[in-house]
Amino acid sequence: MQMSEMKQHMDRIEQWLSQAAHACEASDHVPQDLRNCITELDRRSHEAVRMMETDEDEQHVREWVTRLEALGDRAMSACRRAGEMDGEMSQAIQQAHDELSQLKHQLH
Repeated sequence: MQMSEMKQHMDRIEQWLSQAAHACEASDHVPQDLRNCITELDRRSHEAVRMMETDEDEQHVREWVTRLEALGDRAMSACRRAGEMDGEMSQAIQQAHDELSQLKHQLH
């Protein structure tokens, strides 16, 4: 996979995570565990993009994506445990998770 394609995936992931973070901030009914997952995913995705701009080692990128997907799994689990949630937030988390999974599978 070309680095430009990986960056496009990461751009979409960041967009979804940004949307989830904004929805999280706007709601008072988000469990702390889910807030923490979204915050960490958002922060780590920004770090991954910065890393990709300076380090084009595909193995290093794979490791970052694997870690991000694991965080995405945690966010999905936290979202399920939360039950009834803002549809926009759930959708954004699901989309980010799907994009991370797709990227991981394409890299491995």
